[in-house]
Amino acid sequence: MRSIPELQQLIGLAVAEQRFPAQPKELYEPISYLMQLGGKRMRPVLLLMATDLFEGDPEQALPAALAIEVFHNFTLMHDDIMDNAPLRRGKATVHEKWSSSVAILSGDVMLVEAYKLLMKVPASVLEKVLKVFNETAVGVCEGQQIDMNFEKRSHVSIDEYLEMIRLKTAVLLGGSLSIGALVAGAPNPQAQLAYAFGENLGIAFQLQDDILDVYGDPEKFGKQVGGDIISNKKTYLLIKALETAKGDDLHSLENWLLSNEVDLKVSAVTALYDKLGVRTMAEQQMISYADKALNALQQIDAPQDRKQELEAFAQTLLVREC
Repeated sequence: MRSIPELQQLIGLAVAEQRFPAQPKELYEPISYLMQLGGKRMRPVLLLMATDLFEGDPEQALPAALAIEVFHNFTLMHDDIMDNAPLRRGKATVHEKWSSSVAILSGDVMLVEAYKLLMKVPASVLEKVLKVFNETAVGVCEGQQIDMNFEKRSHVSIDEYLEMIRLKTAVLLGGSLSIGALVAGAPNPQAQLAYAFGENLGIAFQLQDDILDVYGDPEKFGKQVGGDIISNKKTYLLIKALETAKGDDLHSLENWLLSNEVDLKVSAVTALYDKLGVRTMAEQQMISYADKALNALQQIDAPQDRKQELEAFAQTLLVREC
């Protein structure tokens, strides 16, 4: 198995070597700009790791991995418009640097480019790969819409929230692993186990993100701590707190949700989370999904030493410092 840094370098070089037409520059420059902003390339790396796991050639899977990275960045470009986000990875978002119209159209082209890259996978598995990709892409869009719907609702259940993050975040990890397995020639049941590993890992990752947004070290987490509390974002912690709180605690929590006193709000809501024990509940849920992911990985018919890199990758994602 190739190491994670080796695969990241492989993807990084492929991204750097991508060439788009020179004209119209307003259409193609934003794509190059966003793709060069970097990131961990987690999804394409998982795809290549799955190919390697089933003794396929990661080089052969590179177009599919690049397709996943292009698709992921396409969703980010459009998400930034919907969120009116000014920054992406510390740089101006495309709609801020150019315009919303440019970002919409460039994003549309990125989706087409992802399909063009997928067409380079071996013909023997192309239909299967496209099926997984199409289902994954639809799932991501459904998850984004459900998340936006949550903003207008006063009540969201834990089950609804878990389904939303499964669609919005986790299916792309699962789809990446499944496509990588298929490119390597893995049979469908094995590709489905790879999908299950990625999907459950993705849910665990998002639950940990919810926890770190409240309890993380901002220097290590890379985001503003308490941002979800400030924006009243419906995370696992908030939903569970609203379900658990009674009497004065519930009244206090509901009042703070209406408050604009940023610093006091973050400290007060965090104190309520501590009192109600919702961090522990979130951690238990996270561990449950991580265990499901590792159980799926163990069922894959591959030598244990070849699965160690994926297990280590999972640990890297899930052991982020608070």
